[in-house]
Amino acid sequence: MKNRQTIFKKYLCISMLIILVGFTILGVMIVFFIMQYWKTDRWDGLKSNATTISLAVTDNADYSSGKLTFTQKAEEVISVTMRTLSNGLHSDIIVTDSEGNVVISSENALGVDENTVISKKFVDKAMNEGVSEVSTFGGIYEEHYYIVGVPVMMLRDEALTPIGAVFVTSSASHYSDYITTIIKIFCSAGIVTFALIFCFVGIFSYQLTKPLQQMAKAAKAFGNGDFSIRVNVKSNDEVGELARAFNSMADKLSASEGMRRAFVANVSHELKTPMTTIAGFIDGILDGTIPPEREKYYLNIVTVEVKRLSRLVTSMLALSRIDSGELKMNTVSFDISATVLNTFLTFEQKFDERKINVKGLENNQPLFIEGDPDMIHQVVYNLVENASKFTNVGGDITVSVEDKGGDAWVSITNTGAGIPPEQIGFIFDRFYKTDKSRSIDKNGMGLGLYLVKTIIRLHDGEISAQSVEGEYTTFKFRIPKKKSNPKRH
Repeated sequence: MKNRQTIFKKYLCISMLIILVGFTILGVMIVFFIMQYWKTDRWDGLKSNATTISLAVTDNADYSSGKLTFTQKAEEVISVTMRTLSNGLHSDIIVTDSEGNVVISSENALGVDENTVISKKFVDKAMNEGVSEVSTFGGIYEEHYYIVGVPVMMLRDEALTPIGAVFVTSSASHYSDYITTIIKIFCSAGIVTFALIFCFVGIFSYQLTKPLQQMAKAAKAFGNGDFSIRVNVKSNDEVGELARAFNSMADKLSASEGMRRAFVANVSHELKTPMTTIAGFIDGILDGTIPPEREKYYLNIVTVEVKRLSRLVTSMLALSRIDSGELKMNTVSFDISATVLNTFLTFEQKFDERKINVKGLENNQPLFIEGDPDMIHQVVYNLVENASKFTNVGGDITVSVEDKGGDAWVSITNTGAGIPPEQIGFIFDRFYKTDKSRSIDKNGMGLGLYLVKTIIRLHDGEISAQSVEGEYTTFKFRIPKKKSNPKRH
């Protein structure tokens, strides 16, 4: 559990770190662009105000005496305009003559009056090319200001001549306060957003890792032989699909484990019963317990039990060869109709004892295929043996061998109890036995049909089963007549 919690915390920390880095980069970019926009807008506003005042001065100033002067009415008009513009941008507006003497200034211009002289450097630069800089304005201000200067033009000798300058200044502290406010707003919003994201990612991470933790717990239980645990995930996403696949695997493992245990029990019983019988009868013959005239009778029983053991060992060896991939094919051309006929003849005595009618053999024609005749004989033998066990007394077994294009089709149908619909999908699994077969075929181990399916697949064929309870059961398999690529299981 500690390791799983460590994984969850690590996943959460990495997710939050990625979000934090992304959020920080986004915030820095937003603040940077806002700063640039604000500065550009600020410069444009100051320049616009300076130009407006310059035009107002040009229209209302008197320069006839060589000095920049205003009538009382003109001064009032310019003062109102300056007051309106300076209050709008929290700026100072100063009008000077060509020598730097302050002619008029806005009411909020700190440290500036009519006796103030602006540095000739600023005035000359404003009159020639304009001023746009951040400074203390030649020591007039104690802190840095945004300073914009434009010339005042007057028409003299039919030419526009600069006669003074208009300066519009604004404290740089306004910019700093604005940026500080923006950063505070962003940080406050960022903290709230980050907290919400943290909660969301935490819940999402927990929901994402929870089924993985359940799978890890289940896998550990599987390793200890407990196949009862399932992952409780009902989502339709990839995790839900993985959980359903995991549960399906668990079901198959559980079923396989159940069949394995049943197989071990069956094999133990199957080995113990004939060996006990054989040992008991042989000991009875050797020690004289069984009279000589009865020895042949009991030796026949021993022979039957030995054959039973032989079949058991053969099935076990075949299963071992399948699991190890050593089941090889000896491909030759042979008549599958003859194989079917010979197999049915083997069961003739059993058919007679149970009064079973065999139909269809007389209609079969020779049909040659390429394959392993011994393997195909085992397929037909197992299917006929099953049919003989589960056909009702006096019932019918119908067989057909058909040539359909490039394939040979073999069908074996027997009347009888049939197979329940819910079990027919499992009959080809190893160690599987239906409930009815357990009562009828107590000696079987559930390997016959599994071997049949494996051999058919080795021949590039397919096999299927159909059944109606209380009526019939049909096994039908297809094998290509031409075997192109012999392969191993």
